[in-house]
Amino acid sequence: MAGVSAARKHAFQILMAVERGQAHSDALLRARGVSALAAADRNLTTALVLGVLRWQLRLDEAVRGLLARPNARLDDEVRVALRLGALQLTRMDRIPARAAIDESVELVKQAGHRFAAGMVNAVLRKLAAQTREELPETTAAEIARKYAHPAWLAERWERFHGIEAARAICMHGQRQPALALRVRDEETVRELDDAGVRLEPGVLLTAVRRVAAGDVTATVAYREGRARAQDEGSQLVAELAGVAFARVGQAAILDCCAAPGGKTLILAERSPQARIVACEASEPRLQQMRERLAAAGTRVECRLADATALTEEAAYDVVLADVPCSGTGTLGRNPEIRHRLCAEDLAKQAERQRAILRAALRAARPGGRVVYSTCSLEPEENEQVVQAVLAGRAEVRVVPVRERVEDLVARGIVREEAASVLRRCETQEGFLRLLPDAFDTDGFFIAVLERAG
Repeated sequence: MAGVSAARKHAFQILMAVERGQAHSDALLRARGVSALAAADRNLTTALVLGVLRWQLRLDEAVRGLLARPNARLDDEVRVALRLGALQLTRMDRIPARAAIDESVELVKQAGHRFAAGMVNAVLRKLAAQTREELPETTAAEIARKYAHPAWLAERWERFHGIEAARAICMHGQRQPALALRVRDEETVRELDDAGVRLEPGVLLTAVRRVAAGDVTATVAYREGRARAQDEGSQLVAELAGVAFARVGQAAILDCCAAPGGKTLILAERSPQARIVACEASEPRLQQMRERLAAAGTRVECRLADATALTEEAAYDVVLADVPCSGTGTLGRNPEIRHRLCAEDLAKQAERQRAILRAALRAARPGGRVVYSTCSLEPEENEQVVQAVLAGRAEVRVVPVRERVEDLVARGIVREEAASVLRRCETQEGFLRLLPDAFDTDGFFIAVLERAG
């Protein structure tokens, strides 16, 4: 688009695709067109897309108050251009107001809405002249408004986790999560340092480094998979599963919902002699995972299979059921979830999650263990799923997560300084509830279950 910077052009196109439900922002931001941009443009594109999605509720509220008809239905292109301009004017101090306004107007024109250009110009100029409003945050509804989250989510987080936790979750949802790397060895660490990537230790796991500065995606180590991005909470799930079986030698491991394969790779690293089966219900995702695992030199049997319909019985020493979920623990990383999710979705997810957990328990051998996990903060997908499936099943017991954590500390996998915080994250039932602010990770729920031997 002439007259529009490459970063704003790509951000507009991505936000339009998200607005119309055509794709997710994380996939679009990794697409070839964005990857080909200069580093500064790529970073600005990411900041614009994620910023709009994180602050969308506040941006829409600010714009609506300046419209001649506040309840008027705007065309998608006009609405997205207004959000982009409003974000730059209210949340990005280093961008000149003229650039934010003029390019938003140009986006509207080039999208075929020249008639709306004057309105967009007028609204954004009024917004630029306003003094920023400091909002109160004493109730869940006020916290939701200040940090641009749906009120119903903040109110349920207050109900289940307390007002301070609700505030912390909402604040975390407005920040870019730390970029955690699983690094193969110290030689790779030195290689990244030579490439200008400054690393800091992880906060949970000894195998993790967090990126403090530099573009790791431009390095050979990253392209070859010797340093791969994966949230520390996600890695912890796999680490707990990796030590969750007592058999030695040729152990059998099942990863029920494996794509994109990050946890499967950790299972293979920790148990190189094990037979590992990785299942995925989506054929394209299965193929992507197969290629990723093959590139890493990992021997894993990849199967096209729906985890709810697994029929194997008593076949595995450990089963990882990292189930599809609402993803409310990942709102910092996947901010558009808050705009798509409704309360009714939780019950639908839970029905499928219960079916997967039942299949996982069938697949576990006597004496074997099942690790059930989600990146959700919602009890309907977590405690209530486990409790419903275990009701009346005396042959299955909950293994307190602290036992697994202590084992990981003893093996030098979990950092000793993290163990005390993880102990405080254990629920009364022995599950692990990792809220996003505990270690600046995504939020996770983890339960370790054992079948009687």
